[in-house]
Amino acid sequence: MKHGIFKSVLFLMASALLMSGCTVSYKLNQSSIDYNTIKTISIETFANRAAYQWAPMAPMFNTSLSDKYENQTKLRQVRRDGDLALSGEITSYDQTNKSISADGYSSMVQLRMTVKVKFTNTKKHEDDFDRTFSASREYDSSQQLTAVQEELVQQMIDDIVDQVFNATVAKW
Repeated sequence: MKHGIFKSVLFLMASALLMSGCTVSYKLNQSSIDYNTIKTISIETFANRAAYQWAPMAPMFNTSLSDKYENQTKLRQVRRDGDLALSGEITSYDQTNKSISADGYSSMVQLRMTVKVKFTNTKKHEDDFDRTFSASREYDSSQQLTAVQEELVQQMIDDIVDQVFNATVAKW
């Protein structure tokens, strides 16, 4: 009987030792920011410098980028001189024929958007970067671009904003 109790106590102690070395860590806001040192972010307006223009694109991008940091971090957004700073521009927005059908005409069109981003971390300059992010979507050439443009551009913006967020504060 004593031998069975001894085994149980030994098992519980060994389990406790093993468990004390393991920790589970998760973040609900999907970011890895040290809020003791990083408190603010400044996001400059990203202008649309692409050769092909669609007027709503830049405001859509700027709103989505700002909302991402507002909703998924505790950073306070300031006009300038934030602990973190984002600036840049939309450098490219174009469409190309992606595939050709049997009759020799384009069957799919690829829409592509590229954004140049400069990121500065005033507290940890080794995190600074100047990088290009891009996303693309395809649509059937039987559709007019005007019919699918808003939805596809928003999808590309969401993709690029996620890439920027991950590169700056999520550290994926």
